[in-house]
Amino acid sequence: MTINSAFQRLRVVVVGQGYVGLPLAVRSAEVGHQVVGLDIDAQRVKRLVLGESYVEDIPDSRLAPLLASGSYRPSLDASDCADFDIAIVTVPTPLRDGVPDLSYVEDAARMLGRHLRRGATVVLESTTYPGTTEELFGPLLESVSGLTVGRDFHLGYSPERIDPGNPNWTMENTPKVVSGVDVASAEAVSRFYSAIVDTVVPVTTCKEAELTKLLENTFRHVNIALANELAIFAHELGIDIWAAIDAAATKPFGFMRFTPGPGVGGHCLPIDPSYLSWRVQRTLGRSFRFVELANDVNNHMPDYVVRRLIDGLNERKKSLNGSRILLLGLAYKANTGDARETPAARIAELLAGMGADVRASDPHVDDAHPRATDLEHVRHVEATPENLAAADAVVLLADHDAFDYPLITAHAPYILDCRRRLIGTHVDSL
Repeated sequence: MTINSAFQRLRVVVVGQGYVGLPLAVRSAEVGHQVVGLDIDAQRVKRLVLGESYVEDIPDSRLAPLLASGSYRPSLDASDCADFDIAIVTVPTPLRDGVPDLSYVEDAARMLGRHLRRGATVVLESTTYPGTTEELFGPLLESVSGLTVGRDFHLGYSPERIDPGNPNWTMENTPKVVSGVDVASAEAVSRFYSAIVDTVVPVTTCKEAELTKLLENTFRHVNIALANELAIFAHELGIDIWAAIDAAATKPFGFMRFTPGPGVGGHCLPIDPSYLSWRVQRTLGRSFRFVELANDVNNHMPDYVVRRLIDGLNERKKSLNGSRILLLGLAYKANTGDARETPAARIAELLAGMGADVRASDPHVDDAHPRATDLEHVRHVEATPENLAAADAVVLLADHDAFDYPLITAHAPYILDCRRRLIGTHVDSL
């Protein structure tokens, strides 16, 4: 079967135009491919057609020339996938009641199967448990298309490594793990990505590539949980955990810096390790204890933040009930509008349920960002001197560089700082 060279102008379909799919689609168009960016969110596609990006890593200035030339076309219409050379699936893989929900992946496979032709290549990028590509995704493509993996079309897996808001490590310079169900598929997948990233890292099987992504995120999840639990115990022991972390980080070997925070968010940490835990339990009948412990610690950090806030207000002769609380940062991490699985949503819910008047400020988050709708019940305000001074407590959840920290320190009467960015006698660190 003929395999298209990466130097040819390929017809590329990227299914899903979120934090992973949009950068991939834009980069593919920039290197010369003809790209359709498919999404089921009409509002998102409308914004893209107008040249408005909702992903910080893709400024409007990168979209404009691609839209003008027609090399990138956002679409809601699955028929625009016809005659593709390569299709990449970057759809969400959420948890439903603790169980992996692969319905978006299945829908994408069925849709692509209707347009799959001989010689094409399909790549799954969505994070999932080992075995998904070969045991679920590929068979669905075969069932709908009537074609056979390996003989008629190529199939591979390449885990995404997007870090929203990171100016140093982008799609282009972050090494890309690639795999295929057979040698020819692996070569086709590697050839495509070699044209859009600096370095590709081939692995032998799709299961190894799928496990690579889960290993990366489980490593972070477990170590963040360690830092979070240490922070709780250090506070109760009267020890400055942040000073201890700073000191430990001076060791040039055998230590990697992880810091506590109000909880974990995004797709990676709250969800991805649970895919591995679920697979181990389902296949081997055993518990993945590290993941379960990390889930327990990190999932309860919003509760701990609220307890610390109650303690801080009590010391100032105030009750949480009736107090005005200003949350700074609704995204799950600094310098991004990514509010997927953000701990801010749980913190706001807990505070409101206890009678607090909850307000929030985030210069990056708006309703177009994924999962921002979870925060609709929170009143959004600017972090002005007046709003800071009117709050009984200000809680820093995401330490965006856009915040004016001297202004916050000067006007907020009491601050619970979950990111160690502020100093003052009226500032409590997590």
